[in-house]
This record gives sequence, structure tokens and C-alpha cells, in this order.
Amino acid sequence: MGCKFSKYSTCCWGSEQSGGGGGVQVPGANIDENENNNIEGNGSLSFREYTIDQLRKATSGFAVDNIVSEHGEKAPNVVFKGKLENQTRIAIKRFNKSAWPDAHQFLEEAKAVGQLRSPKLANLLGCCSEGDERLLVSEYMSNDTLAKHLFHWETQPMKWAMRLRVALYLAQALEYCTNKGRALYHDLNAYRVLFDDDFNPKLSCFGLMKNSRDGKSYSTNLAFTPPEYLRTGRVTPESVTYSFGTLLLDLLSGKHIPPSHALDLIRDRNLQSLTDSCLEGQFSDDEGTELVRLASRCLQSEPRERPNPRSLVTALIPLQKDSEVPSHVLMGIPDADGSAAFPLTPLGEACLRRDLTSLHEVLEKIGYKDDEGAATELSFQMWTNQMQQTLDSKKKGDAAFRQKDFKNAIDGYTQFIEVGSMTSPTIYARRSLSYLFSNMPNEALGDAMQVQMISPIWHLAFYLQAVALLALGRKNEAQVALKEGSSLETNKSTN
Repeated sequence: MGCKFSKYSTCCWGSEQSGGGGGVQVPGANIDENENNNIEGNGSLSFREYTIDQLRKATSGFAVDNIVSEHGEKAPNVVFKGKLENQTRIAIKRFNKSAWPDAHQFLEEAKAVGQLRSPKLANLLGCCSEGDERLLVSEYMSNDTLAKHLFHWETQPMKWAMRLRVALYLAQALEYCTNKGRALYHDLNAYRVLFDDDFNPKLSCFGLMKNSRDGKSYSTNLAFTPPEYLRTGRVTPESVTYSFGTLLLDLLSGKHIPPSHALDLIRDRNLQSLTDSCLEGQFSDDEGTELVRLASRCLQSEPRERPNPRSLVTALIPLQKDSEVPSHVLMGIPDADGSAAFPLTPLGEACLRRDLTSLHEVLEKIGYKDDEGAATELSFQMWTNQMQQTLDSKKKGDAAFRQKDFKNAIDGYTQFIEVGSMTSPTIYARRSLSYLFSNMPNEALGDAMQVQMISPIWHLAFYLQAVALLALGRKNEAQVALKEGSSLETNKSTN
């Protein structure tokens, strides 16, 4: 589920179809206006309805290569990874045809979940309801599930401090949802816990939706379902706490142990058999006992005796260790974004700091010398009235850009782009920077992508993308762009 980049412009997915040639294939930079208008104050997309065509395009026609997971045999709800036209990575859950027959109910439920926004959630960005199609769109988490890192790890087991962090973040996610009136979470398990680009754990928003018309809320082995659910078939807030207790057992043991068996071990004080042997020496007996005690409280047979999410958070905060250490370091990945493998140039460092003034100085200094062939085309077309108007709009934009009047710079450059018959990477670069100064990062990213399409090896295209991505909170993608920009800038200076 994770992805590696060789070029920023190559998608995490879909690149297999582009061939393995030496050229860089740049994704389209035509950003849907509705996406630009749906950006929230924190840089994340607000909830919206998508068309099936938009989601089909984002997933390359729901290609098999883009399937992230499938759920169940009789009613497979397939999750795909995809990319919107503005390069935002998304996860799409596509329900089977028999699920959610009531389109209105589906939309109402999705819109309610879509109002939630928390850094501890993989938030719901939108939905689609056309004909028989029912799809949910959420933020994409690039680094697999808790089940993968806990049960099927390849390089090293998850550290004790990270397991405690997972437990706390999940408890905080449940507390947030409860406070927002969404206390019910369906089938909470290790596959519902996802890791983002920085390896921070997040709770999938999909579990906040009712599963389908069959009313089934638990698809895991019945040995792991709350006892009251077996009696009534209903999920309650206390049922969610029970499932949280099974997750605590997972974190403690590194295995998926049925609660009844775990409780027998706890009653017999056989904690050694319950604890993951890979954790030896990483915590004291008292720390282990506290987590076991909390799990036991969550797994009480009487629902009213279980703690609520706020109590879970209160109990887990004192247990935290190495709180100042980033999650990717605790996960054994000291360089999560790969940036240390290639040092940034001074201009790259300035872009990392989002120093827009430095970029302005560079663009002013180099003028239009990077517009290969533009001078010849300009002189050839000087005689036409249209070209004169185009040159006037360019001069207007340049004058405003020089004076740091970025609103008028945007207007002038936009007239040049819309009226003119030639393409200038410098114009797009200057308008991109003007958008950044005007706090319009999505528009800036679109122009920066256009610069790359016109001049694929111009380092400023990647630097502008990086600054826009940083402004949008997409740090890891920005690091990749910074690395690529520094590489191109270094190669240019040595040639």
C-alpha cells in the first residue's frame, strides 16, 4: 500500500501502464474548479459529492491494480486507491450492488460522517450515488494497516512506545467522534487502523457508516464480537469499547487472541503468555499490568461496566513513552520521506521554509531566459493586434509582479494565458508564485504542474510545487518535489 517515487510527476499508481521509458510522464494539471472551491481552512478537502465518471477516472477505470482491499465473499466492498485531477490521493470504497438500496439514506449517512474532521481520522471527503452505485471517498493512507505492521511485519516488530501511541490515538479518535454525536463504530479491528505518510495511526472513517441493509455490523470471527451483540444484533457505544479492548490485546500480544482466551490468561496471572515476546525489555511489569487492566475493563461482560472513550484517553496518556519521537522513527524508518538521501540546495532549503521572497528574487533575476523559443515567436507575431494585446497584458503582469502587486500580476498573466497564442513556462511560474503570495495554494499547484509539463527539467517547477504542497499540508509529497528540484538544480549548475 506504500509507494515509492522515482520522479515527483510519476503517480503512486497507474505508472505501470505508462511504460518504463526514460521520459517523465506528467499527469494532467487541469484542476476541477469544484475541488478548488471545496478546500477547508486547514488545507484539506471538504465533503462533496463526486460523479461516477470522476471516480472512474481517478482509479483508471477501477483497475484491479488499484484495489487496496476486499471485504467479505458474499458482499465484497472493494476499496481502491486513486488520484483526483488536483493530485489529491484518495481511497474509494465501492459497495456491492445490493448494499444501500435507499440512495437518500446513503447520502444522509455519508454527509453526516463527512462533517467530521480530525487529525486522528482518515476523514471522509465525499461520496457518490448514481444509479446502483454507492461509493465513499476518504483521505488516502499510504502506509498500510495496523494488522500488517502488528501481525505480518517484515523487518522489525512494532515497538512498545508505538503500540501505546496507537492505542491513545484511537481512543482520541473515538472520543472525538463521540463528542460529535457519532459514538457508534462498526467492526473496530486492526484492519480499520491506517498509517499516513508520516506513519501516524488514524482510524478509518468507513467504520462510522452503517455497513448495508443487512444490518450486520461485525464481519469478524464471532469470538471477537461483543457478547450483547450476539444477543441483540445491535451496536452500542459500549460495544465499541469492547472492540477497543480486543485491539489492546492485539497490541499487547502481537497476535489476534480471542478475548475469552485472553481473559483466562489474565485470571491465571499468566501475563507472560499474553505478552508479545518481541517486546521483552521494552516496558516494566507495572506498565504491562496497567494495559492489561485497561483491556480487562473494556472486555467486561456487562456493557455498563466498561469505560467510555474519555476515560480511555485519560488512562492511556500517563502510559505514553517517547512522546517527542516522530512516529516514523518509532516505526524504524528514520528517513520516512527519503529527503536525507539527497541534500537540498540553498534555494531548496528556502522553499522548505516557504520563503516566497527568495523565489520572487530568483524569478525576477532570470527573467524570461528559460522560455526557449519564445523570443522568436514573439518577434514573428508582433504585427498582429492580438499579439500586441497579449504583450500588453504580459507587461502589465510583469510590472505588477516586480512591484509585488500580486493581485494585478495574476490578472495580467491570466489575460496573457487566455488571449495569447504562445505558451510561456515563466508566465505560469510567476502566476504560481503570485497565487502563493495570495494564499491560493491549489491554484499555485496547478500552475506549477503546467510549468513542469512545458519544461520538464526546470527545477523551479518542482520548487513551486513543493511550496504549494507544503501550504496544503502534504509534507511528504513536498519533500519528493524538493528532492527532485534540488537534483535538477545541481545538475544544471554542473553542466
